[in-house]
Amino acid sequence: MTSAVVAYRASKKFAEIYAWDFVRDKTPHFDLVTLCPPMTFGPVAHPISSLESLNESNSALWKIATGHQPLPVARVPFWIDVRDLAEAHVSALLKPEVGDRRYVPGSPERFSYGLAAEIMVEEFPWARGKVAVKEQPVDESHGIDGETAAKELGFTYRTFRETVVDLISQLQNFEEKT
Repeated sequence: MTSAVVAYRASKKFAEIYAWDFVRDKTPHFDLVTLCPPMTFGPVAHPISSLESLNESNSALWKIATGHQPLPVARVPFWIDVRDLAEAHVSALLKPEVGDRRYVPGSPERFSYGLAAEIMVEEFPWARGKVAVKEQPVDESHGIDGETAAKELGFTYRTFRETVVDLISQLQNFEEKT
């Protein structure tokens, strides 16, 4: 039996393989650009009915903000702000010169959930004493090339601090209104 995490990752891989095979075999009148982002965090643009309906990535950060323990362990230390990923998608659509390319858009800044907790405590007075701060090492054992995506698609990565602060501010405002 395969875990849900492995199945999710496999679905992304096989979907991309199928897309490239389709373009190769069917030679459609369009090109293909694939974006393979790591963990995606950041403010939510669509309406949400409840904080329980957040996607898994943002939900993990919100759980930290609400004092959930223990802190999760990052499966991978790579991430991107959803707004940067949106810019990458638009650029991939509008720049013909990037056709038939594959990108891994990911910030050069690595993350851990311990770092997210530290940011919350530093930036939000209400988080002091509520958010569990635990030092977590950031995995430096391997890397990704996110700089090529930023350069060729023409965007700049936001900082992890900006992403965490903007998301938690938004969710805190949502919680106060409900």
